[in-house]
Amino acid sequence: MHVRDLMQFLAELSENNNRAWFVMNKPRYDILRAEFLELVTRLIRDIAKFDPDVADCNPKKALFRINRDIRFSNDKSPYKTTFSAAITASGLKKPSQGGGPAYYFHIDAKGQLLVAGGEYMPPPDRLRAIRMAIADDPAGFTKVLKNKRLKERYGDLRDEGKLVRPPKGFDPDHPLIEYLKHKSCIVWSETDMRRKVPDDLGKDLAAACKDALPLVAWLRAIT
Repeated sequence: MHVRDLMQFLAELSENNNRAWFVMNKPRYDILRAEFLELVTRLIRDIAKFDPDVADCNPKKALFRINRDIRFSNDKSPYKTTFSAAITASGLKKPSQGGGPAYYFHIDAKGQLLVAGGEYMPPPDRLRAIRMAIADDPAGFTKVLKNKRLKERYGDLRDEGKLVRPPKGFDPDHPLIEYLKHKSCIVWSETDMRRKVPDDLGKDLAAACKDALPLVAWLRAIT
């Protein structure tokens, strides 16, 4: 896809986040959206080569809408300034809908490419199941995190805001207590595409998702 055109569109949208501007630039958006859909369609096909469970993921449903839900937000900007998608075995994007572990990526208005794998802010019952799996098999979970490819690309688990105290019902002295405090079980990496646009973005995304497979597969095994 024309990545530089997308970054330019998103940068302009961030400065003109209103319906009038968007309507005037809708033809640009439609072209970029179609290209993004092609990228996601190819990515699902490529991921399915090493993770067959996602083969039936509908690319149209994997894409997030650009319209923001402003009903309960103080920010009334009508549009997101990212193009994003989540690829899951269930075909559902949102954790609250039972989407489960996902391969996720977005491109934002600053030209940042974020690629992630895992579960972001799962609902309470699911989060407790993940925490129980970590607590019951610390060695198995540690092995996942030490996977060479996952660690080299992503480092450690990431969480924008974890609990200050141990979650209720878990031993404060558990060796992995800091992971048990997390509200998400996810890894991600970021690349500044303003410096260099990938020669083959789809290929790079597939490689990044493959590196996240150990965590995605571990999470998928939790029932």
